[in-house]
Amino acid sequence: MKASNLFWKERLAGKMPEHLAREIDDYDTDIALRKQGKIDERLFAETRLRRGSYGQRYDNGQRNDGIKTQQLKYPSDELTKGPNTMWDAPGMQRIKIPGGGLNAAQLETLAELAEEYSDNIAHITTRQDVQLHYVKIDDTPTIMRRLAAVGITTREACGNSVRNVTACPYAGACQDEAFDVTPYSLALSRFMMGHPDCQNFGRKFKPAFSGCWQHACGLTSLHDLGLTAKKRINETTGKEERGFEMVVGGGLGAVPYPAKIFDSFIPVEELLPLAQAVSRVFARLGEKKNRSRARLKFLVQDLGIEKFRELVLEERKILPYDPRWKSYIEDALKRSEEPLRQGGELPELVSLETGIAASEDFKRWLKTNTRPQPQAGYVVATVTLPLGDATANQLRALADIVRKYTKETIRTTVEQNFAIRWVSKRDLPELYSALKAAELNHPGAGALVDIVSCPGTDTCKLGISSSRGLAAELRKRVTENSFSSDEAVQNLHIKISGCFNSCGQHHISDLGFYGVSRKIGGFAVPHFQVVLGGEWEHNAGSYGLPVVAVPSKNIPQVVTRLTERYVAERHSGESFKDFVKRTGKVQLKTMLDDLTKPPAGDRSYFSDWGDPRTYGLGDMAQGECAGEVVSPVDFGLAAAERELFDAQVIFEKGGVGSAAEKAYRAMLLGAQALVRSEKFNISDDPDEIIAEFRKRFFDTQKFWDPFAGGKFANYLFDAHAKSKEGAPYNEEGSRYLIDEAQLFIDAAHSCSTKLGPLVSV
Repeated sequence: MKASNLFWKERLAGKMPEHLAREIDDYDTDIALRKQGKIDERLFAETRLRRGSYGQRYDNGQRNDGIKTQQLKYPSDELTKGPNTMWDAPGMQRIKIPGGGLNAAQLETLAELAEEYSDNIAHITTRQDVQLHYVKIDDTPTIMRRLAAVGITTREACGNSVRNVTACPYAGACQDEAFDVTPYSLALSRFMMGHPDCQNFGRKFKPAFSGCWQHACGLTSLHDLGLTAKKRINETTGKEERGFEMVVGGGLGAVPYPAKIFDSFIPVEELLPLAQAVSRVFARLGEKKNRSRARLKFLVQDLGIEKFRELVLEERKILPYDPRWKSYIEDALKRSEEPLRQGGELPELVSLETGIAASEDFKRWLKTNTRPQPQAGYVVATVTLPLGDATANQLRALADIVRKYTKETIRTTVEQNFAIRWVSKRDLPELYSALKAAELNHPGAGALVDIVSCPGTDTCKLGISSSRGLAAELRKRVTENSFSSDEAVQNLHIKISGCFNSCGQHHISDLGFYGVSRKIGGFAVPHFQVVLGGEWEHNAGSYGLPVVAVPSKNIPQVVTRLTERYVAERHSGESFKDFVKRTGKVQLKTMLDDLTKPPAGDRSYFSDWGDPRTYGLGDMAQGECAGEVVSPVDFGLAAAERELFDAQVIFEKGGVGSAAEKAYRAMLLGAQALVRSEKFNISDDPDEIIAEFRKRFFDTQKFWDPFAGGKFANYLFDAHAKSKEGAPYNEEGSRYLIDEAQLFIDAAHSCSTKLGPLVSV
């Protein structure tokens, strides 16, 4: 039986920083007041989000990776009485891990919490955080106190705040870095957490650090604030200086934006004051009412990088001096990592009795899961976590391992794994044996089998398709060598999101997928958009574009066809991104077109991976005529899809203006299709289409996502306004419009599905 909240409060009194204890007490009080109806739900929602406590989707007792869990109803955001209300329905607790750094005691605490309050699983996120699912809100104050007692906070893990400051997990142990960014990332995290200048954002703000440009460990290009280590020689003193290339306004989400260069070199002493100045400008000028445009990337786009830079530098000039700018960095620089054991080389003959060192499994793991440090005799060993999950017992085993072989130097990674640093090469056979005993010896770190996935329909309210279920299936097939064993294929990246929001980072992978819904024969079928052309390396160097939506059950065949064609037709040394660009979307879409429809009569397509429930199936019957009965909405949406695909092809060939026009036209066709469900004789006049769509679908909130609101409709309205102005699109603007058009059409499909059967022709 779990101990009470009061028990833990009294037991942990004096064992955590006073300010954290006071904040958690206040949060505990807020929960009590909310139960009494004395705090408005909207205010309480932001309060709990800033403490890392999310509401969670829960449809039935079956997770999409096949693990049975306790049966609970979908949580309500309304204050109600009785069982299975928001107070005993499950939620998610996000736990902030700056730079991903953990120690053994913290791993053990996470294990205890996962076991006692969650489903025995700790989930590692793509931002180096830890998440516990199926958590009751009444238990969250105790979870926070137990975390605070070992130096972990959940403060601002969610909400309109500065989120976890991520950093390369190999910082300080990488052969290619300019210098170790760890202390600077910790200083920034400490400085911005709870800072008064960071409390009035319209949306979240995400910083990241990287030690170099060539790798993807920090992903600075896709963050609100990205900092990449650089060194230069001072022309006056002749001495070497440390600094950062600073970029701003990056982000994935529904429409990905690459960050813009703010300054090619800022000295380290300007790191904190400039971050503060950026925060003040964002808080003052960032969108507050329309959440769909409340991220920093939209402010940078609207102002232009030159104007934004000017405003930030003006703000920097008037900032009052803060001694923490210097002291926080100095304090962080005092921290250093050291090895526990003497470095050495991997013995040629070891563990002959067990055969561990000689096994093929060990050799494979050694090749894919270790990377040499610049410090002679040491490596970083990566622990690959399928689906980013670790059980409570696995966390305890990791705690024992890092105590035995290192000075507890372990970090989470943006690929949902663990990186154990400062491992002596001579200890690798023993380390592998210990990992194998805990079932943590999976090879293939950073390779095709190491698939990244968001929680999707398992627990996320935004989930459309089962990202975890698909990831588990693809991982199984990769392990069974169902895909090509060619080394170039095995080194590709697969990333999956359950919806358009890119929590699984599908835009920056070789093979990306995000969940959408489509109707086939009048019934909803889970689909994934296939996204190709992204680049993981060079800190997320470029973003891919959607090619075609395919039923979820056909995605493994998509992977097979694409990888087989890549092996057969690639030029010497050609990357998958370059292969996709050279082949072109027309050929790739043509190759996949037959996979967009399920076989006749195969009912398995109406359920998702790992989920036996029907996704949206009614009684199917074959009519007397040869063709299906198709609604005008379906015809119109198909035309919109074709128009958008043409826009993508034209964009690839450099026709920026024509591509933008076609993308806008695609949205008009989608809106017109929906309007025809209520007014069949709608004309082709854009003004009439917009007016009727606004009246019938936007104002009535039929075209209204419960979490995105009217964002997708606003994409259409904005494009229409710009079309009337006659303003030309540049390459960047055209690319954004194509992404927005795809999201609008996906939303139109979802709207059509929700409306049910419509008039047929």
